[in-house]
Amino acid sequence: MAEEYDLVILGAGTGGYVAAIRAAQHGMRVAVVEKEKLGGTCLHKGCIPSKALLRSAEVFSAAKRSEDFGVITSNVQLNFSKVQERKRSIVEQLHRGVQHLMKKGKIDVFEGTGRILGPSIFSPTPGTISIERTDGQENTMLIPQYVLIATGSSPRALPGLEADGQYVLTSDHALELEALPSSILIVGGGVIGIEWASMLADFGVEVTVIEYGDQILPTEDFEIAKEAVKQLKKKGITFVTNAKILADTLKKNKGIKISAEVNGQLQVFESEKLLLSVGREPNVKNIGLENTDIEVENGAIKVNEFGQTKETHMYAIGDVIGGLQLAHVASHEGIVAVDHLAGKKPEVINYETVPKCIYSSPEMASVGLTEKEAKEQGYQLKIGTFPFKAIGKALVYGETEGFVKVIVNAKNDDLLGVHMIGPHVTDLISEAALAKVLDAASFEIAETIHPHPTLSEVIGEAALAVDGFAIHS
Repeated sequence: MAEEYDLVILGAGTGGYVAAIRAAQHGMRVAVVEKEKLGGTCLHKGCIPSKALLRSAEVFSAAKRSEDFGVITSNVQLNFSKVQERKRSIVEQLHRGVQHLMKKGKIDVFEGTGRILGPSIFSPTPGTISIERTDGQENTMLIPQYVLIATGSSPRALPGLEADGQYVLTSDHALELEALPSSILIVGGGVIGIEWASMLADFGVEVTVIEYGDQILPTEDFEIAKEAVKQLKKKGITFVTNAKILADTLKKNKGIKISAEVNGQLQVFESEKLLLSVGREPNVKNIGLENTDIEVENGAIKVNEFGQTKETHMYAIGDVIGGLQLAHVASHEGIVAVDHLAGKKPEVINYETVPKCIYSSPEMASVGLTEKEAKEQGYQLKIGTFPFKAIGKALVYGETEGFVKVIVNAKNDDLLGVHMIGPHVTDLISEAALAKVLDAASFEIAETIHPHPTLSEVIGEAALAVDGFAIHS
């Protein structure tokens, strides 16, 4: 028997479940279909578990230098089983929270794989959802007025370098390691690769990062990436850029051996394990798109500014549409899509106001244009930078490396971008993001009174530095 809903959402990750809550707030009858667990990749295989591990690595690293703070310790040891136990506890607590939110919103949750059907006896237009249940119940048909696709993404593979979970890992495998390897080769120097490199190095693993391009963190401002390499090298991490992995050279025997062309020269690399970190690809297969007129472009579902597909009663959000593959972006896209299909008039997302964070040690965060992007768009620039080493609170924390960089349109002082590397910048970036949303000028940030002593003073000083008026430089 088929059930009718105002909205059916395929995928209950961060984007999907937030969209479901928003729809319920509008009084809609809502169902979500999830083949694994509520919370999706972010909660179970991404944001939360990886940050829990990063926090343990940070504490372990800090404990080893506690004497710098006058705290005498000896024989600091790592219990990796406890680290994993803590991670699982955090994930389980948040999972229960999402389950509670679904019940609170009276949102029906179907466990299984949902596929979109074409026109049928149930509906004259595509959109009926057939669910292959994984909870032991019979397959189910849902007839929605609207469909929202939020199926997320999966780790991208390299031909000839397929993950086996033993020697060649994805981040999914790495999160479930029972023991740390002595050494690891990380293929890919993007955000995920750098977070894992930082974490594993702090845990005492010998880490080598191989990047195809000439810069790690290729989407970040070049000065931030340069400083990141400088600081991460202090942890013992080796970086190899301009390197092309030769997948057909992979050998496995109590470890891995692989060759790469590095600046035209052949080099051989050996380690206990290899972590593939070459991005993620949208989950567009086996969800019934072929039964619709929905367009797929460069592997991602094509949508308009509200997340609406060519099938006007079907929307898509999050990683499955490409763009910024960030949990907070998916959530906001879900809210915009639901508000639009509900007949509201939501603001279109300006992706230049989206804050991006890297949770390595040191942390990095940014919003807006990089210096290179701003120049390519024809802006005349003024730039202010200010180091954490001149900030009292950074000295108190014992974390003085890094800086904040403010990029401004020289013609009108409008803020174009803010880039940070240093202590707790993933929290500090929200001030810069708000400034971007409000279209603030650098002098307005400079005139904002920042409490002393706080790390946030570095933002005010960097804004002052744009016109040469930084106080403590």
